[in-house]
Amino acid sequence: MPSNIEAEYKQVQADLKDVGDKLKAYAETAQKEIKANAQMSQETKASVDKLLVDQGELRANLKAAEQILAKLQHGGGSDGTPQSIGARVVAAEAIKNFDVSNPASVTVKVGSVKAAVTSGDGSAGSLIQPQRVPGLIVPPQQRLFVSDLLNWGPTTGNAVEFVRETGFTNNAAPVAENPSNPKPESDITFELDSEKVATIAHFIRASKQVLSDVPMLQSYIDGRLLYGLDVKLELQLLKGSGVGLNMHGIIPQAAAYANPGVTVQNETAIDRLRIALLQAELAEYTADGIVLNPIDWTEIELTKTADNAYLFATPRGLAVPGLWGRPVVSTPAQDANNFLVGAFSLGAQAWDRESAVVTVSTQDRDNFVKNMVTILAELRAALTVYRPEAFVNGNFTGVNPAPVPASS
Repeated sequence: MPSNIEAEYKQVQADLKDVGDKLKAYAETAQKEIKANAQMSQETKASVDKLLVDQGELRANLKAAEQILAKLQHGGGSDGTPQSIGARVVAAEAIKNFDVSNPASVTVKVGSVKAAVTSGDGSAGSLIQPQRVPGLIVPPQQRLFVSDLLNWGPTTGNAVEFVRETGFTNNAAPVAENPSNPKPESDITFELDSEKVATIAHFIRASKQVLSDVPMLQSYIDGRLLYGLDVKLELQLLKGSGVGLNMHGIIPQAAAYANPGVTVQNETAIDRLRIALLQAELAEYTADGIVLNPIDWTEIELTKTADNAYLFATPRGLAVPGLWGRPVVSTPAQDANNFLVGAFSLGAQAWDRESAVVTVSTQDRDNFVKNMVTILAELRAALTVYRPEAFVNGNFTGVNPAPVPASS
């Protein structure tokens, strides 16, 4: 148990201090003996040697305890292994000691929603253990979210102020060593803007028995509530109107698709996406992501040659969705027949104001008299778009659906 580890950690600290004090006292005794007899007595020497051995063991124990506590603070279990958010809620002392007969609520901060889906050491990385078995075993792959394309940073307020570049006149030119005229002057203009922090929340009701059913409680939290937050957050990041309580999403701010002058024969959806990537790149930020509706992505994956061979899909194997070297996010949050490409990592940034908070309470409607509990999950986040021109929003209207010629 974490409380036992903390108690042992404090005891080791106290023992280590006690040994240090004794060594200090014996050092003074040894100095007196050496001054009086030119050597240390055998009794003092034996005592000092024993204390030095004890000190080494205590330091080793202290280091081990510190490592376990560090893992626990980053979401690990009592054995140091990472835990899911649902498991952390179940393991919380407030939940274990929750008294359903007492109409009170319990709030448990369990860390970032994103922390439950990464492969880092503090998340789910060490849960994937190597195992030698016949054949190839591939773990299931969770689809990308738009939030995975963005860089995330912390914020402490209810709004994020930022500076956006609105114009850049580049007059740089070669000049003489000793020019008679002033060197060319360039110009950069900026504007101050701000985006509010939005709150996304939802809840479910369950019988009080669910509190003692650990697997069921984890399923409620991991499988429904937190995934639901991710889905709605993605919708806000993409299409939030910026009006009222909504985020200001990327699509309402993105530039409209316009071919910058590339000639394409028999243009297909794949061609149009490549031109859109070029359009974003001409805005000085290289595009690094594509967002499509699942219907459009399926049509692209099913593209065949004239002899009915798949152009680039591998039906018998797993492949990370990608096109033109960029990851593809296939999400119902995107409208069918539409696309969004852009420089997600540089042209915009998402801000985490408050990580996922899970609250369990009987104080909701008639929960107390019906032996029910309400489990609420919510998060607070914001989005800032630094360069709207680095994102291109368009549609596939007018593209050629015909198959490409068969390869020789």
